[in-house]
Amino acid sequence: MTSVAVSTLLRDARRIVVKVGSSLVTNEGRGLDEAAIGEWCRQMALLSAQGKEVVMVSSGAIAEGMKRLGWTTRPSEVPALQAAAAVGQMGLAQMYETKLRENGMGSAQVLLTHADLADRERYLNARSTLLTLLQHRVLPVINENDTVVNDEIKFGDNDTLGALVANLIEADLLVILTDQKGLYTADPRKDPAATFVHEARAGDPALEAMAGGAGSSIGKGGMITKILAAKRAAGSGASTVIAWGREPDALLRLCQGDNMGTLLVAQTAKQQARKQWMADHLQMRGSVTVDAGAAHKVLTEGKSLLPIGMTGVAGDFSRGDVIAIRDEQGAEIARGLANYASAEARLLCRKPSHEYESLLGYTAEPEMVHRDNLILRR
Repeated sequence: MTSVAVSTLLRDARRIVVKVGSSLVTNEGRGLDEAAIGEWCRQMALLSAQGKEVVMVSSGAIAEGMKRLGWTTRPSEVPALQAAAAVGQMGLAQMYETKLRENGMGSAQVLLTHADLADRERYLNARSTLLTLLQHRVLPVINENDTVVNDEIKFGDNDTLGALVANLIEADLLVILTDQKGLYTADPRKDPAATFVHEARAGDPALEAMAGGAGSSIGKGGMITKILAAKRAAGSGASTVIAWGREPDALLRLCQGDNMGTLLVAQTAKQQARKQWMADHLQMRGSVTVDAGAAHKVLTEGKSLLPIGMTGVAGDFSRGDVIAIRDEQGAEIARGLANYASAEARLLCRKPSHEYESLLGYTAEPEMVHRDNLILRR
């Protein structure tokens, strides 16, 4: 990409996931770095004021817990890690709450496990929660739920979690702040001939060879996990920047188009990636039939599908499953993620949103399929 194209990509990013690692958050394990966290919070609040939607994925709970418990070496036993996370998460959440509040931002703690994003219903619940928080100018601070995970369901590192969150909310950009300036062709501490990589294609196999090496004694990842995270984020159309977390105004400068760090560019556009994922990788569980008015709104106006426009429901599906949307002639016009299970959908056919609670006993979303979770088939 040209420098102009790079600047445009960075400036145009509207929804951004910022991931910061344990060594930065805890100042190499010495305890939560209040000044650094305050700086990131200040920058994220300014980005929010500019109309950006920012989500933070923050490591540091286990490292902070280790400090509070007096441990100098990261334990390998899962119960010990869970205990450290439980202790450290209190301080981590309080620090972000304090610093974001000082900058006029609300904050929310969101703890996730792999199972939350592997299960379709929980995936949709997590997505809806995060997008609702962003609508209310509340900045979600996400971490892995280390207090309950075990080896089978751990993300393994928060670089991966950052990429999964980017997928979850369809972010435009994943920014991984680290204790290095970016990616080199080799470890510059060992190879004086190593050169800096300013830009590359996310998912390029050559990057993994460049990034070999373990993480620190405080964190779990390393440059290789960041390269793999960028590859995963690119699957949903998000590009990734790996940059030094202590660079002054790093987040603000990146979003102004400053090409710092290493930019790993996604090769597939966001909408195209999501359409391909929904069209090819998720099995349909049922369908709904809609009247001509609803079909017109979905096809030509880009609207969500509301239950009041539905005339029938076929199949047995759950919230979060992919369903087909069919017109009165039975032709598939679109498909998307269902906000209601089939039994509930049958009750909601032809009903306005103010009747949902009396029919179901609760109200979730007003849409049967939100336009963000819908792709056209014509």
